[in-house]
Amino acid sequence: MSIIDLVSWSLPQNSERIYAYKFPHENLATYTQLLVHESQEAVFFSKGKLLGKFGPGKHTLSTENLPLLRDFFGIPFGGKNPFTAQVWFVNKTEPYDLGYIINRINVNDANYGPVFLMATGQYGLKIVDSEKFLIKLVGTNTLFTKDDITSHFKGEFDTKVKSLIAGFMKNNGIGYMEVSAHLEEFTEHLKQKISPLYDDFGLELKKFYVSTIDIDETTAEGKKLKEAIVQQQIQRITGRSWQQEAAFNTANNAIDNLGSGGGGSSTPGIIGAMMAMNMMGGMGGGTTMATGVMGQNYNQTNFGANTSNQPPAQSNTANLAVHDVYCSNCSKKYQSTMKFCPHCGDPYCPCPKCGTDNDPKSKRCVSCGASLVESSGKCPQCQSDLPFSSKFCPNCGFNSAAATQSQGNNCTRCGNPITGNSKFCPTCGQKR
Repeated sequence: MSIIDLVSWSLPQNSERIYAYKFPHENLATYTQLLVHESQEAVFFSKGKLLGKFGPGKHTLSTENLPLLRDFFGIPFGGKNPFTAQVWFVNKTEPYDLGYIINRINVNDANYGPVFLMATGQYGLKIVDSEKFLIKLVGTNTLFTKDDITSHFKGEFDTKVKSLIAGFMKNNGIGYMEVSAHLEEFTEHLKQKISPLYDDFGLELKKFYVSTIDIDETTAEGKKLKEAIVQQQIQRITGRSWQQEAAFNTANNAIDNLGSGGGGSSTPGIIGAMMAMNMMGGMGGGTTMATGVMGQNYNQTNFGANTSNQPPAQSNTANLAVHDVYCSNCSKKYQSTMKFCPHCGDPYCPCPKCGTDNDPKSKRCVSCGASLVESSGKCPQCQSDLPFSSKFCPNCGFNSAAATQSQGNNCTRCGNPITGNSKFCPTCGQKR
């Protein structure tokens, strides 16, 4: 067997990260050259015991730098004496390329109850004690890679991360919707608790980050919850409640059935459409109407709403019976006797016709479509409400100002004629 003259290891390019590499040959001799690159350490073992360690540089093996050769092999000073040893090269860089994904973190959220979360992030490990690392972790392997490290610690790592995240959220009262504001705190807490896991193996946890904590959509429950949360955000923007959204979907499905005849007969589709439209009105507590079905108008009045021909802005919400209101801001329920939402503090802006809560900037009720802008009367052409100081009808563009001047005897508020020398409108009481 030939004697090896040069022992070295060059890290392969574009390959999986390698933490430790065993030189394939064991036949060495004094005066064999050893080349150790930057961020490497060479470790010699023979007969199960450590012979010595070498840092970066070019070394010549001898009894001076490997004094145990005299004890193990009886090698004297000087000469070219053969011996056998296992040489390990250890990568001592500080890689930051170990990623993790932890699924099914069971948390009892304050807003959503029991939920499954998922955490992702990255961390880095550095070998600080090569001898301990090789003996306790590498063993008889000839190569030790990134996958070997992550698979070795995976079970204990996952368990610790799940327990630490759930406990930290519970002890600090952090809900799912607030976790993004506390990722730095999660990072520091988890790093401190997880570091001791690697100490006995000659490793040091140099970096650790929690990148995201989100709903675990790999579970059926998590997927449904994420969809519901997204829908809730959409409803907050549009000003609709859960019940209103469901009613609108029901109406769309029912109206679609009108075209197909409800599976052979038009009656089920018509009835479904009427029921759905009534549901939409009922959610807001107002008046619903299905127009043009079988050539008739169907009206249903809820909560004692005003169904007269007066403009909605003139209706009195005090006439409405006490009923449940769904906040236009947070979609939670409260009674119509309250002036502010007890859940988020948003002011109650009721529709004067049906009592539904609307966004203060809304011009029409999201439930019944009534105008929320104070009216100066009706458009003579389309009978839509005319906002004060408007010269044109916002619905059909009719020049209401010119029409009012030409009529002369029509009420400036409701548009009805004022006969004779009356000083006040007999319809709405507006001063002439």
